[in-house]
Amino acid sequence: MREPRKPQQVVVAYDFSPSATHALARAVAVALRAPEHVLHIVSAIDRSGPALDPPAHANLEDVERVRARVVEDIVAVFRGREAAAEVEFFVHVRIGKPSEEILSLARDVGADLVFVGSHGKSGVERFLLGSTSERVVREAHCPVIVAKPKTYEDVKLMKVIPDDHPHRPYHPPHRYAYVDTRVVMRPDLWPIP
Repeated sequence: MREPRKPQQVVVAYDFSPSATHALARAVAVALRAPEHVLHIVSAIDRSGPALDPPAHANLEDVERVRARVVEDIVAVFRGREAAAEVEFFVHVRIGKPSEEILSLARDVGADLVFVGSHGKSGVERFLLGSTSERVVREAHCPVIVAKPKTYEDVKLMKVIPDDHPHRPYHPPHRYAYVDTRVVMRPDLWPIP
């Protein structure tokens, strides 16, 4: 019998922006497929930032208002999706600079993975405002996924046809699969012994 997997602590940075919503959706998709991932969604009330326009001195009412809105957004992302098992998540609302609070929470929970969105700022705008995702990537002590919406067009892959040219023999790619703790190394077309 298999031993239960160790819970994986996943920090998700959330600031109500479209890119943060995308990062949250990606983290939820991972947790739905692999419920050993425990989500820690963190929203930082930055006195200088736009997140719900908090006053200069945030109080418990502001924290509760942000927490309630984060929970609404999380419920919307989960709504109607099937889970392999129960998914556990925590909502953390902190007061401070977002990058510092994300990194602090990652340290506090011993994060195995961090999801952040990317606002796509560059040049002078990033220099003046800083980049939360860039700092988290640089300073985190675990893998960081910068989630961005897909903008590539869907591509219909061509069927590979062998080329029997005598000077350039064709070597098709091999297909592999991982099943029942082993790697299957035969291409589908090989005869089964």
